Amino acid sequence: MKYQPQLHIVLVQPEIPYNTGSVGRTCVAVGAKLWLVRPLGFRVDDYYLRRAGLDYWEHLEWEVVDDWPALVERLPIATAWYFSKTATREYTSADFSVGDVIVFGNESQGLPPSILAAAGDRLLRIPVRPEVRSLNLSNAVAVAAYEALRQWTVK
Repeated sequence: MKYQPQLHIVLVQPEIPYNTGSVGRTCVAVGAKLWLVRPLGFRVDDYYLRRAGLDYWEHLEWEVVDDWPALVERLPIATAWYFSKTATREYTSADFSVGDVIVFGNESQGLPPSILAAAGDRLLRIPVRPEVRSLNLSNAVAVAAYEALRQWTVK
């Protein structure tokens, strides 16, 4: 039987292997597939990537694609939710469904402007106090993924 992830988590051009490894661990915890969109700031056999994922990495369903168009060919982007610190809509207002795609940009720049422009009302933010620019990428993914799970359990 083919693996059917509950959620697809996309990291667009991630830069830091520790963050990606931690996201991979979260994916295993919630039953999500991790998608990495090149270019990556590390090699996928990077020691630090695997170290952050610890012994969970062998249980992770993951895939690397060459660019955004390659991802769009493989995933139902119509059901994607995009996360950005510049969004006005809070993530708790989204109605997450099993099989949705949640998309995050890289650590230093976030999502590319072309992706942000196409997101429309599916652009979400996680509120933080003004003293903080943004959450760490792996923390933001965990917040979003567990909100989706929370919604599924109360439906």
